[in-house]
Amino acid sequence: MKEPRGLADLPFAGELRPLADRLETDGDYELVHVGGTALAGTWVNTAAGGSRFAECAFTGVTLDGGQLRRCRLSDVWFGESRFVAFDLAESSFADAWFSGCVLAGVQAFSAGMQRVVFRNCKLDSVNLRESSLREVTFADCVLRDVDFGGARLKKMRFPGSVLTGADFTKVTCTDVDLRGATLGGGGQAGIRAGYESMSGVRIDNLQLIALAPYLARHMGITVDDA
Repeated sequence: MKEPRGLADLPFAGELRPLADRLETDGDYELVHVGGTALAGTWVNTAAGGSRFAECAFTGVTLDGGQLRRCRLSDVWFGESRFVAFDLAESSFADAWFSGCVLAGVQAFSAGMQRVVFRNCKLDSVNLRESSLREVTFADCVLRDVDFGGARLKKMRFPGSVLTGADFTKVTCTDVDLRGATLGGGGQAGIRAGYESMSGVRIDNLQLIALAPYLARHMGITVDDA
C-alpha cells in the first residue's frame, strides 16, 4: 500500500469509528480511531497489553507512562502523537506509519517492525535493543540516543534524518542505507558505539569523513599531525 501522508489517505479512513471506552488488556480493536483525547497516566495505564489493533488510527494523543506491551498492530496510523516513558516492548508492527510523532524514553526492546515508516518524528532515548526491524524507514527524523544494540536490521533507510549518539553494539545489518542522513551534531558523534558491527551498512563519502575519527579510535589508530 502507498504510504499515507495523512489520516484521509488511509484506505479505511471512512470506516473508522471513535474509541468507545478505554483500552483494555488483550483487547481486539479494528477500525477504531483514538483521537482528540489525551490518554495519560492511569487512563492509559494501558492495561492494553496483549491487544490486537488492525486498521486503526491514533491522532493527536499523548500516551504517557502506560504500556502496549506484546501487542500486535497492523495497518495502524499514528499522527501527531506523543509517547512519553511508554512501553511498547515485545510488540509487533506490520504496515504502520508514524507521522509527526514524538517518542521519548520509550521501551521498545524485542519488538518486531516490518514495513514501518517514521516521518518527521523525534526519537529521544528509545530502546530498540534485540528488536527485528525490516523495511523500516526513518524519513526526516531526529534520532537522539537511540539504542539498536543487538537488533537485526534489514533494508532500513534514514533519508533526511539526523542521528546523534546511536548505539549499534552487536547489531546485525543487512542492506542498511545511511546515505542522506546527517551523522552527529553539537559536538556529538552520530554513532557512539558498535562500529565493529557495521558490516552491511552503506554510507557516502561525507559520512565517512565524519565517522573517520571515531573509526580510528575504535581501531586503536592514533592520528597525530604534530
